[in-house]
Amino acid sequence: MTPLDMISPDSAQHYREAVGATVDRLAARIATADLPTTSTPAAELHRRVRAIDLDAPAIGTDRALAELDELFVQEAVWFHTPGYLAHLNCPVALPAVVAEAVLAAVNPSVDTWDQSRIGTDIERHVVDWLAGRIRFAAGDGVFTSGGSQSNLQALLLAREAATDTAATDTAATGTSATLDTLALFATAETHFSVKKSARLLGLPDAAVIDVPTDPAGRMLPAALAQAIADARAAGRTPMAVVATAGTTDRGVIDPLAPIADVCDLEGVWLHVDAAYGCGLLVSPTRRHLLDGIERARSVTADLHKSFFQPVSSSVLVVRDPADLRRASWHADYLNPEDAAEPNQVDKSLQTTRRFDALKLWATLRASGADAIGTAFDAVIDLAEATHALVQAHPDLELVAPTQLSTVLFRWQPAGVTDDEADAMVAPLRAALLAEGRVLIAKTVIAGRPCNKLTLLNPATTPEQVQASLDHVVATAEGLRRATAPTTTTGANR
Repeated sequence: MTPLDMISPDSAQHYREAVGATVDRLAARIATADLPTTSTPAAELHRRVRAIDLDAPAIGTDRALAELDELFVQEAVWFHTPGYLAHLNCPVALPAVVAEAVLAAVNPSVDTWDQSRIGTDIERHVVDWLAGRIRFAAGDGVFTSGGSQSNLQALLLAREAATDTAATDTAATGTSATLDTLALFATAETHFSVKKSARLLGLPDAAVIDVPTDPAGRMLPAALAQAIADARAAGRTPMAVVATAGTTDRGVIDPLAPIADVCDLEGVWLHVDAAYGCGLLVSPTRRHLLDGIERARSVTADLHKSFFQPVSSSVLVVRDPADLRRASWHADYLNPEDAAEPNQVDKSLQTTRRFDALKLWATLRASGADAIGTAFDAVIDLAEATHALVQAHPDLELVAPTQLSTVLFRWQPAGVTDDEADAMVAPLRAALLAEGRVLIAKTVIAGRPCNKLTLLNPATTPEQVQASLDHVVATAEGLRRATAPTTTTGANR
């Protein structure tokens, strides 16, 4: 039987050799990757994976890592290539990648002090820095696995705050307040994790009230005020308002300051989901787009989107540190209430938790915040240039503007009906994905399907995007010809 190959003093040299060989293979792949992925059919990928017997005799670390390169890395999706234009996946900062390798080898868990020691201090310092960028006077927070978890925890804290208030009101007025009476206000553009979180928190589907938006998809503050008034009149307790700083599809920012005015007046928790738009916190030119975010009670920031960090790297930040204690739980074997150590599990929904803060720490120390912000500015500039390219293209239609780095468009040359253009959206994406040269996404805007580019590579040029758009059009034209009915002549009848 092959013994388990583990990191130890005895294996330090093998660790050096195995990691070095893996880095060499990865570097060779990165140096030659010029397409986002391969054209290998999905069925063949399924077959290759299923063909490997995980109960077969062991092949050893070196052969296993070489096999991993052939099985996975060769077929991976490369977000740093100019043809990757699909989702909110970014190329990653080199210092953060190296920090990730450190985390994998050391394997700390930042739930308790005795599992991480100085790691706890580093995470808290990074969170304090981020809270300062939001302009919280004395905020606090915790790293999470992603924006969905950050939103879930924020709404849990909001639910606890609302039920605490409701309990006080019940004692004073004799009326009762239950989870069924709570109301959560968002828009149709809000990330799906908000409605999912509401369900996980025991709220009925009707608890989430859709607030109307302007034509660009941004929440209307006056409509929010009316929705809250209507909810109160119906005997419901407003729990939270979720404003979005960077909607997933349209890339727009809700008017944060006017929404904060409504929340302050009504005494309602304001959560800002800045998973996408958090890069503006360090933007040298566009920070003003987040004016008002400092008035939120909680903020989601996804650093693995617009801070160019490897997955996973998300943070929930709160304005009042006391709010984090609303979800605290104590265990004698982990974080007893009389513990003197600064245990992060007091703030987190997770117990065992990755030390993701080290990646941003390394990036800030190596390149600085301005470099991150300048890179995010570059992709927004690229989106503006791409909007102009789409508008100038005779076969493409720009569906909606954006404030960040998405581009919503539809292939629709002259003579192509709306129904025909709608029907092309999904097959066009599928054909491009199967080919592996240019990857785009699809979504629905105002009831109609469209294709979407999400630009998060600051090295991509407008000329490269133009080439990708031309290829998208050529692919659509090929699909149209392939599906067009054939016409037969009389001689063939």
